[in-house]
Amino acid sequence: MIVFDLRCGGGHVFEAWFGSSADYEAQSAAGQVACPMCGNPEVVKAAMAPGIAAKGNRRSEPPSPAVVKQALRMLAAGQAKALEGSTWVGTGFAAQARAMHAGDEATKPIHGQASLAEAKALIDDGVPVAPLPLPVVPPEKAN
Repeated sequence: MIVFDLRCGGGHVFEAWFGSSADYEAQSAAGQVACPMCGNPEVVKAAMAPGIAAKGNRRSEPPSPAVVKQALRMLAAGQAKALEGSTWVGTGFAAQARAMHAGDEATKPIHGQASLAEAKALIDDGVPVAPLPLPVVPPEKAN
């Protein structure tokens, strides 16, 4: 696996994981890579800092539980902000995303659940979708 920093035509910078550089190139050429924030398909690699491993005699301590909890809170808050104005469509996500992509339904921000097979099929068919970093609790199950 390899991670790239990507930048869309709208100026958003985001991270994406690929099986290899060739996988990125193939998906990008097929129009299967789009900005998860705005859906812009004009995506290029952004400048990245090199990943340099630490010397073997230097070990860092894992982050404290408090640091991990704070990071998760910040990630959840960012995701909640990104989902503002988006409609929960539940398990009908794949069908609705496909219908909007085909022009059968008006395009609007949606989020929901899709199986791995459904998500792969959407990507293979060029439907611009992106996974969320944290699970979303369906509205009917929220406290």
